[in-house]
Amino acid sequence: MLTRSQIGFYLEDIETPIGRTVNLTLTGLILLSSASFIAETYPLSEPVRINLQTLDTALLVVFAVEYLVRLWCAENRVKFIFSFFSVIDLVAILPFLLGFVNVSFIRIFRWFRILRLVRFLELKISIFRISSEDGVIFARILFTLLAIIFVYSGLIYQVEHPANPEGFGTFLDAVYFSVVTMTTVGFGDVIPISEAGRFLTILMIVTGIA
Repeated sequence: MLTRSQIGFYLEDIETPIGRTVNLTLTGLILLSSASFIAETYPLSEPVRINLQTLDTALLVVFAVEYLVRLWCAENRVKFIFSFFSVIDLVAILPFLLGFVNVSFIRIFRWFRILRLVRFLELKISIFRISSEDGVIFARILFTLLAIIFVYSGLIYQVEHPANPEGFGTFLDAVYFSVVTMTTVGFGDVIPISEAGRFLTILMIVTGIA
């Protein structure tokens, strides 16, 4: 039977077969979760939509258990709770923790789940055998850029789709708007209507300039 320290080791390790398998599995589940979010933005039959919602609930349970296990394994639990990765993990499972609260904006938090891949970035670098310093830097920059686009696209879709379904009909529409806005091209063919959407647009512009 594994001890608490051994479980904690395998949750962080990417060198041993067990550690690599655990982290690859978690990475795959995060990607599956993100793909599920994207799929839900497109027209789907009711049975498929129900299956995706069931999948999302199951993944939330897995991520919640993972968070609790990491908390249990932590030597300094207060430090763990306020650490960068822990905050990301907590935000990712907020819909599950607040599941009994009927507040629509809770679903917004699910788009932050992609940021959990930051924890496994070193694993991906190892898998693709990126060893040079320039290659590692490029991989980190590329992942950061894609993660920012994904989060912004998810957020703008979540707040704008109910008010402007023609402009933000699918996730791809939101990605288009995010990229155009962050690169400060601003074609003007899609305009946010809601206050939250306009605020997010300002953040996108500032992020693009920075």
